[in-house]
Amino acid sequence: MIRSVPRAWLVLDIVGSVLGLLITLPVSLMMSSGSTSMWLQPEWLALGATAIVGTAMWGAAAIARLSPAIALGAAWAAAILQMACGFSPALYDAAIFVVLFATSAWGSRRVLWWGGGSVVGGGVIAGVYIALQQLGALSGQGIASTVRSVSVTAALAITSIVFALVIAWGAGLLWRVIAHGRQTREAQLQAEAAAAEEAERVRIARDMHDIVAHSLAVVIAQADGARYAAKAQPELAEEAMVTIAQTARAALSDVRMLLTQLRHRQGDGPQPTLADLESLFTHVRQAGVEPRVTVDPMPPGEPPAGIQLAVYRILQEALTNALRHGEGDVDVHLAWLPDRVEIRVRNRIAAEKAGAGGGHGLVGMRERAQLAGGMLTAGAEGAWFIVHAVLPIGASAARP
Repeated sequence: MIRSVPRAWLVLDIVGSVLGLLITLPVSLMMSSGSTSMWLQPEWLALGATAIVGTAMWGAAAIARLSPAIALGAAWAAAILQMACGFSPALYDAAIFVVLFATSAWGSRRVLWWGGGSVVGGGVIAGVYIALQQLGALSGQGIASTVRSVSVTAALAITSIVFALVIAWGAGLLWRVIAHGRQTREAQLQAEAAAAEEAERVRIARDMHDIVAHSLAVVIAQADGARYAAKAQPELAEEAMVTIAQTARAALSDVRMLLTQLRHRQGDGPQPTLADLESLFTHVRQAGVEPRVTVDPMPPGEPPAGIQLAVYRILQEALTNALRHGEGDVDVHLAWLPDRVEIRVRNRIAAEKAGAGGGHGLVGMRERAQLAGGMLTAGAEGAWFIVHAVLPIGASAARP
């Protein structure tokens, strides 16, 4: 029944209604002076009743935004009192247009249709009431002529009043549609912003995983080797420590670059390309795993940057999984076809880690492939774990 309305709007409605009352009531009193009512006597009593009716009308307009239902009820009560007193339509009845506008603009669905019913019902009642007021002036005519005159007057009055009320109610309905469209648009923008934020969080998580997980896998493998070689082969332990330091520095540099992108939001910045694959394979070799790489056929020209980044990240994660969960060397095959590139990475599954995996890495690889417009499958086939990806090249390839 009572809506939450900002104080500024409520004050504006009250002030506007007071001004409407101060303008319309004196004019209505002057226009009806001497014939204010058909049966209220003396005149001062009729003038007082007129003031009450006008105040009630504009009082309903004052609370129309706050409670359209109560305002509609108050307007009906004032209209009934006006007809009960025998008052003719007056200028203060303009407040009814404000109330009808409010019922369709801010009222509930039920109040909306109550307002629509009031347009038709109120227009018919007002038109008939106006026609009946003409009976006194037609008393000298015959019955047939009187009925004809009253019917014509009623029809014209009903048509005019209903048309005017429909305009006010329809304007409120239009306002309602516009407001609903604005709310829908705001909700859509909020949903798009939330989706963009979620996509950004996923991208950050994927990039952090790609950068950190691979480097940590290399560091762990080198640290384990250095621990076993520390006494028997100190030179191998020293090489492992050098590799650990180099890998950690490279990871730190990549993390700093990622954090710079997040802080300044000035684009993606430099990203790994096919030229960086040899460095990736070198890190894997230093960790004790030999990647047996075959490229057939070779790339036809310069592949798109987004495809190069996707190929690098997928290979990086696949080799990281091989370091963490596999044993022995890794087979890496790249096929650069005219319309696509196919990636296939195969490694043996370590018996003691057969149930491991299935974390963020596989999800990240699939997301990389999907963002590039392709697809990726990963899973065990007997004693082997195979990663297979197909990424489109050319017009079908997605932007990085």
